[in-house]
Amino acid sequence: MPRVLSWLMIPIKMKSYRIIVSGIVQGVFFRYSAKKTAAQLGLKGFARNMDNGDVEIVIEGSDPPVRNFIEWCRKGPTGAHVDSVNTEELEAKGNFDTFEIRY
Repeated sequence: MPRVLSWLMIPIKMKSYRIIVSGIVQGVFFRYSAKKTAAQLGLKGFARNMDNGDVEIVIEGSDPPVRNFIEWCRKGPTGAHVDSVNTEELEAKGNFDTFEIRY
């Protein structure tokens, strides 16, 4: 069931995406910065380094904060050089309580 703003009775559609960020994205605090940005936007999920040098992020929350986060991923933190951002929309299941860094 979608969340509802009780005072307006407007359903909030939750979005979820798997995001793969490629480029110089490891060793530049990308995951930490993603966690900070997600918290500022009220989003939940996780970020983890992949063996091939990419960063995988699964994000869940309302739209437009999810879109804003994906746009942030296209630039990343200072020191990162993002070559590509690939997204896959997932079914939002509400499986996350916070945004965490996974190892």
